[in-house]
Amino acid sequence: MANLFQIPYRVSREGFWGDQTSTLNWCEEDYNITKYCAEVVNTATNIVFMWLGLKGIRNCLLYSHPRVFILAYLGYMVVGLGSMAFHSTLKYSMQLADELPMIYTTCIMAYASLTYAKSVRFSIMTAAGLIFLAWSITAYYLYAKDPVFHQVAYGVMTGTIILRGMTIMEYDLRPALRERNGEDGDMIMRQMWMLAATGITMFLTGFFIWNMDNIYCQYLIQARNYILLPWAVLLEGHGWWHILTGLGEFAKPPVLKYLRGKISAGAND
Repeated sequence: MANLFQIPYRVSREGFWGDQTSTLNWCEEDYNITKYCAEVVNTATNIVFMWLGLKGIRNCLLYSHPRVFILAYLGYMVVGLGSMAFHSTLKYSMQLADELPMIYTTCIMAYASLTYAKSVRFSIMTAAGLIFLAWSITAYYLYAKDPVFHQVAYGVMTGTIILRGMTIMEYDLRPALRERNGEDGDMIMRQMWMLAATGITMFLTGFFIWNMDNIYCQYLIQARNYILLPWAVLLEGHGWWHILTGLGEFAKPPVLKYLRGKISAGAND
């Protein structure tokens, strides 16, 4: 019975998709489970993006949320599909299909956070600026092929959205809720901050695990080959990055939807 819980990895690492052409590879050993998928765990964990994207679109349609959030959730799903293609093939073209939609989806979220309660002219100018930003990042990344540049650009954009959301919560939403709801407004704000803090914590935890996966890769490989499948999949740090980042990123649209809804309602009172 013990052998049922210690399934060995493949000895042959021949892969269906041929040699790696991507500029990145991860700590999960290539084609160690099946020859048809380079990184099975890193591929499978992207299902979280598909599930959360569908869930988000359903909620947008059910509760008539602004259409910009439907675009954000569609972008969510495109990121998941691109990441699945990248990790299953380790081809450069599929790497771009993973990384560039991350930038575009973040731009959509930036648009949602920057244009609440703004004029049509401001919204159009913001959209044009974000399109130019996305184009510039794409052009330079295709030229430099430097994954660190992509990671920094994505991190800066994500941090900007988070800081913008925090600013709106404290300087726009909190006073409006206190005026309209009294002490109940502070309770609502605590719930909002709890949601935001949960998302940020998940994101940062995933980032930490991802870095530990890179730094201690050789030791993790040794441990995985010792304990074998299926338990070894728990030591795939990049897979945990997908799960935790997916859950953490999913917290951003609900926070922004809530902010836009409450402030707009306050403006109409």
